[in-house]
Amino acid sequence: MTNCELSQNLLNVMCPMHVVLDRSGQITHAGPTAEKLLSDQEIVGQAFLELFEINRPHEISTIEGLLAKAGKKLHLRLRNYPNRSLKGVLMEGPERDQMTVNLSFGISVVDAVQDYKLTAADFAPTDLTIEMLYLVEAKSAAMEASRQLNLRLQGARVEAEAQALTDTLTGLKNRRAMDQALEELVASGDNFAAMLIDLDFFKAVNDTLGHAAGDFVLEEVASIMLRETRSRDVVARVGGDEFVLLLREIDDPVKAERIAKRIIDLLSEPMIFEGLECKISASAGTAMSSDYDIVSADQMLIDADLALYQSKRDGRGRHMFFAPSMVENATNPVQHQKDDALTKQA
Repeated sequence: MTNCELSQNLLNVMCPMHVVLDRSGQITHAGPTAEKLLSDQEIVGQAFLELFEINRPHEISTIEGLLAKAGKKLHLRLRNYPNRSLKGVLMEGPERDQMTVNLSFGISVVDAVQDYKLTAADFAPTDLTIEMLYLVEAKSAAMEASRQLNLRLQGARVEAEAQALTDTLTGLKNRRAMDQALEELVASGDNFAAMLIDLDFFKAVNDTLGHAAGDFVLEEVASIMLRETRSRDVVARVGGDEFVLLLREIDDPVKAERIAKRIIDLLSEPMIFEGLECKISASAGTAMSSDYDIVSADQMLIDADLALYQSKRDGRGRHMFFAPSMVENATNPVQHQKDDALTKQA
């Protein structure tokens, strides 16, 4: 092996990102990492100053001017795409009439590793860049793990919040979610209808066919209510067989009546559970926010409840709107006792 070959091998290992120039400034040899700087052409045989622009020290445009800065730090930039900035230092040698420029990516090494697909083999074994890259990789891995953990925690929090506001059997909103939605509607000032629906004869289904049949009926009821309302409305199960519908942007009783009638008609049809008929009906009562000078969430629910029980008193399977006369019936002791008996039967 000649002295020249020994020198080239030494440079390839000790500083793999180097180029060797002759006196004219032509590149006669390039280290393995330096060869990757140009993806579409050979770096050997190119004129160094045609490939690289010297930004600092200033006013270096000739090989003589470059040689005069031997041993000093150079700030360079590739003239062609990707115009990457580099650091370097020039020294004479290793052979007579030769110059060696050792190059470095500087602080942009992380981007360079990705752009040129560099590995540890592209750096000198003792180069601290390797240690830095390991730290960067470890930090990136830790940050990604942290990001994934945060996403899982956020997902778990969202799921927990959703579960806290959802009836587990039917998937409808629960009482807490309904209360929140009702308060928001009242605060918004928009017109809406609060409709209470209570299932008739549901207790008989549970008593005669069992709780599995009762759960099936509740799930079917929930499906019907969701199907017959709009996506912006709120459908909630607030008790065993008690439901609340908050119908947004409704100030016309006719619209609310149509929704109630459709639901009541569908719920009057027998539901088949394991070959057996489950027969129920539904009674409903509605309070319209447009009927109040000052809208109160609690008062609307009370009034809708009065309308609901008026529907039950009048024979069940029907819908009524709240009327002030219903308050007198609710405060009548004799009528109140009758209502309690009716509720127990239903």
